[in-house]
Amino acid sequence: MTRQKSVKPRLSRRIGNFTGDRRALLLLVTIGLLLAGRAWLADHPEHNPWAPLDLRDPVGWATETKLLALRDDVAECRAVLDRSGIAHDVLEPAGEGACRREDRIRLNSLPLSPRTPPVTCPASIALLLWERDVLNPLAVDIFGSKISRIEHLGAYSCRRLYGRDTGPWSEHASANAIDIAGFVLDNGTRINVLRDWPGESEKARFLRVVRDGACESFATVLSPDYNAAHADHFHLDMSPRWRRVCR
Repeated sequence: MTRQKSVKPRLSRRIGNFTGDRRALLLLVTIGLLLAGRAWLADHPEHNPWAPLDLRDPVGWATETKLLALRDDVAECRAVLDRSGIAHDVLEPAGEGACRREDRIRLNSLPLSPRTPPVTCPASIALLLWERDVLNPLAVDIFGSKISRIEHLGAYSCRRLYGRDTGPWSEHASANAIDIAGFVLDNGTRINVLRDWPGESEKARFLRVVRDGACESFATVLSPDYNAAHADHFHLDMSPRWRRVCR
C-alpha cells in the first residue's frame, strides 16, 4: 500500500515571517490603541488637551495647560465660566494707559472681604479653584470647618512693581492680581498671614499648604518666604510673563 505524504499548510507557518504581515499586524494594533485611547479621553476630558475646559470636571493632566492658556484669551476664559455654570458679572473696562482694565470680572460667590473686587477672568478662575479645591478641603481637614471669609488687601492698584517710579508695571495695575492677608472659618477660627506664618502651629501648617496649593492655579505666588514686603500677605497673580513662580 502506498503511503500518502501528509500535506502541511505552508502559509500558516509563514504568517508573521513576512514583513508585510508584521506591518499589517502592527497597524491593526496601533488602530486599536488609538480607538481605545480616544474613547478613554472622551470619558476623561480633564486629561484631554483638546477638550474644552469645564471647571466641573476634576483636575487632570491637561488642566494646568488649559488654565494658563486662558491668560491670553479673554473670550475663551469667559466661555469657560459660562460653560461651567459659574455665575459672574462682566464689568465695563476702566482706567487709562498702562492701568487700563479691559477684562473685569466679579464672582460674587467668592467669600472675599471686604467686598469681592473685580479682577481679570483668569484670576477669577484661579481664585475659584483655589477656594474650592484647596482652602475648603484643608480647612475642614485641619480645623473641622469651612472658610467663611477670605480677607484681602486689594486687587487693583495703578503702580509699578514695589511702587517704583520706573520699571515693569505690577500685575495689580490691571487687576490681574490679589493680595490675601488671612482667613476666617465658619467656627470662628481666624488665621492671619503676618501673625501665624512663623512657627509650627496648625495655623502655620495651613498657611504653607494653601500657599503651595495656590501654585497649582496661579502663575505667580509670593509669600513671606519670598521677602519682607510679603510678610503680611500672599501675592497671587496670573501674569503671562512666566509659567510658574511659587515662593
